[in-house]
Amino acid sequence: MDDVLRPLLVIGGTITLTLLIGWLIDRMLRMADARHGETRIWGLLRRCQLPLQVLLASAAVQITYDLFDLQLRRNDVVHSVLATVTIAAAAWLAIRVADAVAENVLTRYAARTDDQARVRQFRTQLVMLRRVVTSVLAVVAAAVAILLVFPDLRALGTSMLASAGVIGIIAGVAAQSMLGNLFAGLQVAFGDSVKIGDTVVVEGEWGTVEEISLAFLTIRIWDDRRLTMPVSYFNSKPYENWSRGGHEITGTVFLHLDHTAPVAELRKHLQEFLLGRKDWDGRSWSLVITDTTPTTIQVRAAMSARNADDVWTLRCAVREELIAWLRDNHPYALPRVATGPAATPPSLEK
Repeated sequence: MDDVLRPLLVIGGTITLTLLIGWLIDRMLRMADARHGETRIWGLLRRCQLPLQVLLASAAVQITYDLFDLQLRRNDVVHSVLATVTIAAAAWLAIRVADAVAENVLTRYAARTDDQARVRQFRTQLVMLRRVVTSVLAVVAAAVAILLVFPDLRALGTSMLASAGVIGIIAGVAAQSMLGNLFAGLQVAFGDSVKIGDTVVVEGEWGTVEEISLAFLTIRIWDDRRLTMPVSYFNSKPYENWSRGGHEITGTVFLHLDHTAPVAELRKHLQEFLLGRKDWDGRSWSLVITDTTPTTIQVRAAMSARNADDVWTLRCAVREELIAWLRDNHPYALPRVATGPAATPPSLEK
């Protein structure tokens, strides 16, 4: 009975003590967060409570296990499990701390500048760095766990070094696409070609960049669909980035009208309409004839807006207003299909 009760009391007391320590640390972070309202770091670090509790508990149990000379049936299995949990919890805690620091840095940077393009660029770079750090920590933690917890695999790893060159070549060929996307993701993040929050047109779809990972980029299309594409696409094929170089953008509306359309009056009405629109930024506007055919003329109305969302709304409103104005005031200016008989050539009338 003592062989069972003693380990339970020691392990239970150790876990209880670590839970108390974790609770005290959380209370201290809460007090620091309330005292220092100018920074979010203390509140963000409270998200690390769970991995911290697991790390403290697993490490403390390992110490007390050897300190009190506890003996269970499978000591080797217990030591292996505790060591694995400790290593995993340490990596988990490091990832959470890195996330908290990155989010706090981004918040402080966004508060110091009004340039949203710079904020989106910095956010994109931080997201990529966090993903790289997470991947590296996960690989390192797995490698350390294998080497420390399973010492028998060290001999296997030593024997595999002789064929490392061949294995490296095979792995490089097999992972060529994955590595290409990885380096393309880093190039996109630090090359400033596309950022999270940018408005882009890709494969005929208009949307906003929602997420950039190490391999894929997700675009939220205007109808809330998600378009997922490999990151390497943005380094090898052309696409439209409406947010690059500034938020301002000029939109166009094309109308096909009859040759008798009152272009001057239509131009004056467009100006009056734009003056009453809040989504027109007042920078520029125009209405010109850009093409002509035997039956119609092509009229292009151009207007500027502060961002891509405003220009889309403004284009739709201008198109609707101009067509309605022509329909109500100059219906003859709308294109029509000739259904009358063809005129007889003069040579045949005689």
